[in-house]
Amino acid sequence: MASVDRSLVADLPMFAGLAPEQVDKMLQEAQSVRYPKGTAVFQQDEQAHSFFVLLHGHLRVFKLTPDGQQVVVRFVAPGEVFGVAMAIGRTTYPATALAVVDSIALVWPSAAWPRLIAAHPALAVNTLQTVGSRLQDAHTRVVEMSTEQVERRIAHVLLRLAQQSGRKVEAGIEIDFPITRQDVAEMTGATLHTVSRVLSAWESQGLVAGGRQRIMIRDPHKLFILAEGLPDRRTGMADPTHSA
Repeated sequence: MASVDRSLVADLPMFAGLAPEQVDKMLQEAQSVRYPKGTAVFQQDEQAHSFFVLLHGHLRVFKLTPDGQQVVVRFVAPGEVFGVAMAIGRTTYPATALAVVDSIALVWPSAAWPRLIAAHPALAVNTLQTVGSRLQDAHTRVVEMSTEQVERRIAHVLLRLAQQSGRKVEAGIEIDFPITRQDVAEMTGATLHTVSRVLSAWESQGLVAGGRQRIMIRDPHKLFILAEGLPDRRTGMADPTHSA
């Protein structure tokens, strides 16, 4: 098995604080695995056999509820560690991770996790910070779904995705992976019909532009005003989506 070039991962959050030789030792135990578009990296409730760092591509992480509804939890971007079930005290994966484009990940066996964090305490700290950040994001989304109108929830989700994986283009900021209106609906607790209505209205207002599985934010400032329910300085009035 060919070794992975340290330069590919040296700046990733997972390896922060590790000496170059420590990173090299970790990489010696990893496999580089390609996941073609549409491939499941792991399935919900499957035994947590491995943990991962995404090198290239994007993954959609989703859960199935007991009554069969699908909920998109988040998207994984390059550089992120994921599937570390042991770090949260689980022996199975809590959700399914699916490649939305051709993707490549580094894969370690879960059995190596206790030994690796014992040898590299910074690894445990880095992973805990990542898990904590995701927990905070989940709490934020719960509050949004409980207290905000749907337009603000959709605006928040688009802004978060743009921050995570936005690519500046001439006309605005493009979310740099395929995302459907159904994905947005599942992330916001809204219906597909509602998301389509809101995005179509925003397209006519010049806030966003959409293609097949693509969303581009054309006016990030206005979308931020919508998300936060702030007064529009051009009118001096609070945005109507601020009301309950």
